Amino acid sequence: MKILLVEDEKDLNRSITKLLKKNNFSVDSAFDGQEALDYLDYSEYDVIILDIMMPNMNGYTFIEHMRKRNFTIPVLMLTAKDSLEDKIKGLDLGADDYLVKPFEFQELLARIRALLRRLNRSHTTNVVTIQHITIDFSTKSVFKKQEIVDLTAKEYEVFEYLVRNVNHIKDKEQIRQHVWDFDYEGESNIIEVIIKNIRRKLDLEDKPSIIQTKRGVGYVIRTK
Repeated sequence: MKILLVEDEKDLNRSITKLLKKNNFSVDSAFDGQEALDYLDYSEYDVIILDIMMPNMNGYTFIEHMRKRNFTIPVLMLTAKDSLEDKIKGLDLGADDYLVKPFEFQELLARIRALLRRLNRSHTTNVVTIQHITIDFSTKSVFKKQEIVDLTAKEYEVFEYLVRNVNHIKDKEQIRQHVWDFDYEGESNIIEVIIKNIRRKLDLEDKPSIIQTKRGVGYVIRTK
């Protein structure tokens, strides 16, 4: 899962980023609303953590622009402003939850998990079966002919991303930006390696691969 953190307090931004990465989230960090809007043009996110009082573009203006552009990503607002009017304003503009500073990191993680559960419930089902493979989004489990398959965290994230975008081709850059941080500078062939490992674990010997390659374009899981 990938999170966009928008927080202008650099020490707090670094602390939250460190916490989220420690809990296996990919994180991109922005320091004002305009920078965050630029990130939305280049990557996809599962949750946005958004401060309100920021330079250049505050959280209220950011979320207003974001919703007008039809981004439906869940937003958790962080703020020192705890009046009822401020909370109502944020929620009315399109925030999904509200956390007042100072806060405990464990509560932040719990609220993120709650938003992700809501995101999963917004899909028609938490369990999807494609060919001989079943994926349970709620437990992050993958089954091959009813037997659980041990995917690494990154293998699961790549496979889940392709399943959630079934019948839509995703290129390497889209996969990389969804699964890793924006500034990731790992090995250039990491996507090929992960796809190869997923196929080795999930494919049947006498059947075509569940993940198809469109040469020069990207990867896709097809149901039609």
